[in-house]
Amino acid sequence: MMDRRHLIALLGGATLAWPIDTLAQASAIPVIGFLSSASPKPYAGRVVGFRTGLNEAGYVDGQNVAIQFYWAQGQYDRLPVFAADLVRQNVAVIVSSGGDVAALAAKAATSSIPIVVVSGSDPVKAGLVASFNRPGGNLTGASFVATELEAKRLELLRDLVPTAGVIGVLINPTNPAAESRSKDLQIAARRLERAIHIVNVSTESDLEAAFAALTQQPAGALLVSTDSFFTSQRDRLVALAARYALPATYPWREFVEAGGLMSYGPLTKSTARLGSTPAGFSRVKSRPIYPLCGRPSSSW
Repeated sequence: MMDRRHLIALLGGATLAWPIDTLAQASAIPVIGFLSSASPKPYAGRVVGFRTGLNEAGYVDGQNVAIQFYWAQGQYDRLPVFAADLVRQNVAVIVSSGGDVAALAAKAATSSIPIVVVSGSDPVKAGLVASFNRPGGNLTGASFVATELEAKRLELLRDLVPTAGVIGVLINPTNPAAESRSKDLQIAARRLERAIHIVNVSTESDLEAAFAALTQQPAGALLVSTDSFFTSQRDRLVALAARYALPATYPWREFVEAGGLMSYGPLTKSTARLGSTPAGFSRVKSRPIYPLCGRPSSSW
C-alpha cells in the first residue's frame, strides 16, 4: 500500500502540490495521467493552477515530468476507455478531476497505479474508499462538500424567491449520482413545502428545450445541480436563465463570475493549501458565495 502522507495532493479543482519523493520513484521523466470528465476550455484556470502547483514542487511539464491530458467533455462513457489507456501507458499516477465519475473509472481500471482525486462528494458514499480513517486501496486525495449541499441550495433559493411555488432543477441523467440526487432534492422540497420540476439535460441541444419546458411548467426559479457538463456550459446556462428571467442558483463561483445570480459551495482553489489528514483526505466547509463577495472555505 502506498504511503498516503507522502502521496496526498493538496488541490482545488485541478490545483496540485505534488510530493517530490513519489514522482522520483518513477522513470527519468514520469508521466502524470490527468483524467477529467470535463472540457479543457472551461477548466483552463484550474489547469493553470495544476501546473503552478507542480512548478512550486520543482516539476516542469516537458522537462522533468510529462502530463497526459484526457478530457471526456461530458461524455462519461469515454472515461473507462481513457483510464484503460493511461494504465496501458503505465503512468506514474492518475489525477482525477471533474467529479466522482472520473475517479470511479480510474479506480476500476487499476488497483496498483496511485490515484489522486479531488472529490466534491462523500468519497465513502461514492464507493471510492472504504472510510476516511482507513481508505484502503490505491486512492487518496482531497474531499470537500459540494453535491451534499444541493438541498441547502434549494433552501436558499426558496428564501430568495419565496413566491416560487415550483422550482426547476437541471440534472444530467448520465451522471451515476443522478438518481440519488433527484431523490434527495425531492425529500428536501417536501420539507420546504415546495414542488420541484426535474428536467434531464445531458447535451448542448437539450439546454434550450429544458428552459422552454421550465417556462411552460411554469417554474419560478432554477437550481443547476453539480455536474462537470453544466460547468462547461456555464456561460450558456447563465445567458438562458437571464433570457427566461429565471432566478438561479449554481454550485460553483465560476457561474457567478459568468454573470449568474448566486452560488453556494466550496471555493475549490482554497482546498489547494489545506494540510492532509493522516487518513489522506481533507475536508473543507462551504459558505454562501454571492456575486463578488465570496469568502474562502475553512478546514474542519
